[in-house]
Amino acid sequence: MEVLHISFEFYPLAKTGGLADVVGALPKYLNNLDISTGVILPKYDKSTFQDLKVISQTEGTVLLGTTEYLYTIEEIKDTRFEFPLYIVAIPSLLNRDQMYGYPDDVERFLGFQIAVLQWILTLKDKPQILHCHDHHTGLIPFMKDYCYDFEDLKPLKSIITIHNAQYQGQFGYEYEHYLPYFNEEDKGLLDWDQLINPLATAIKCADRVTTVSPTYMRELQQSAAGLEGLLVHEKNKCIGILNGIDATYWNPKTDSLLKEPYDRRNFISKRKIHKEWLCDTYGFIKELPLFIFIGRLVYEKGVDLLPEVIEKIMPQANLNLLLLGSGDQVIAANLKAAAQKVGTHCQVHIGYDEQLSHLMYAGGDFILMPSRVEPCGLNQMYALRYGTIPVVRRTGGLQDTVVDIGDDGYGICHAQATVTDICEGIRRAVELYSNSKFYRQTQRKAMQIDNSWNHSAKQYKTLYQSLIKYIHD
Repeated sequence: MEVLHISFEFYPLAKTGGLADVVGALPKYLNNLDISTGVILPKYDKSTFQDLKVISQTEGTVLLGTTEYLYTIEEIKDTRFEFPLYIVAIPSLLNRDQMYGYPDDVERFLGFQIAVLQWILTLKDKPQILHCHDHHTGLIPFMKDYCYDFEDLKPLKSIITIHNAQYQGQFGYEYEHYLPYFNEEDKGLLDWDQLINPLATAIKCADRVTTVSPTYMRELQQSAAGLEGLLVHEKNKCIGILNGIDATYWNPKTDSLLKEPYDRRNFISKRKIHKEWLCDTYGFIKELPLFIFIGRLVYEKGVDLLPEVIEKIMPQANLNLLLLGSGDQVIAANLKAAAQKVGTHCQVHIGYDEQLSHLMYAGGDFILMPSRVEPCGLNQMYALRYGTIPVVRRTGGLQDTVVDIGDDGYGICHAQATVTDICEGIRRAVELYSNSKFYRQTQRKAMQIDNSWNHSAKQYKTLYQSLIKYIHD
């Protein structure tokens, strides 16, 4: 069985969030289950792409309206990757500093998808399943089945995985002529609210629709930025499969980014080294519990509530708080202003820093995740693996992966994304920390949780096999 993952992100080459981590790890675990899996992604103007060894390449052109774009698809050989990797170079469209946020994103997304399908046409051994990720690849199931240029690809099966339904990639019909020719009678498959909506189109056209946690799938059928009715209509082909983590990379026993490796036998002394380093670096009091936040500074993460939380709870509670992230500039400014009001107990680091994030997982006592929307969430899984206790809102994948200590679990959960609930979660965490014996027991329990891709990859294998059986039947 051959599966090709098609994505705009892939760790470690191009990352803005959890999508990259998933596409970077899942194929490795699938290959371990004898599912021949490859990945294809765009080539960006990033240093991570500069030293890749190209072992073969294919050239072609993409026509968007009246404009022709030359593309090259390069097969990469790199010992970091245990599966075939391909990158699509369209210099005038994809070779940018950032992955998203350009006025010509419609052309960029379409050019990439059309180039991928044209390349697949040339392959002698074609993948049996095209596994698409998010709206950037959402028009592939439609073009494969309904555009005349790709009629030979119709026997292939397609899957769309929704990592975040808030982003749907919709655009106006003035771009319709960029698509390869298709029958006008099929135009309705593109439409949602009088716009071409790639995510809605994928839900309609893909053979299977997955999301990144079972709870998130249920939530989407109630609230999905306008797509909830469509997901209910298509529910028979929808399934929520919880994301996993790459347990070989996120492993405190072998993590090269840490000051000292550790496991469940020696985590108390080794984690103390990391906490003391963080406290020395940021001016914290070592005896107090250290809370951390790592993530995008956006409304969905509930981080806009944290400035008020900081001003409300920091003067009353004995704790330290370190925040790492980037995103909305207003949220970032509000966080900094709140931190300045309460003094050195709270520090804000704006930006993306992979090593610092690992050190925070290894040295923090609690991680805050007050998300309004969390399709799966990976940070809570990383934290558990490293012995940092999650304080989370019950939503999406957070509900599927964190069990409250009141239910004999290993985390602290609250019901709503409100300042009151977040503060109550922090209060409970401080109380837990004061009971050192119970706190250590909770850490040990957390570090034993297996959130690797092993189980989820088996679910994907079963899903793939059901599609291949459908082909043969």
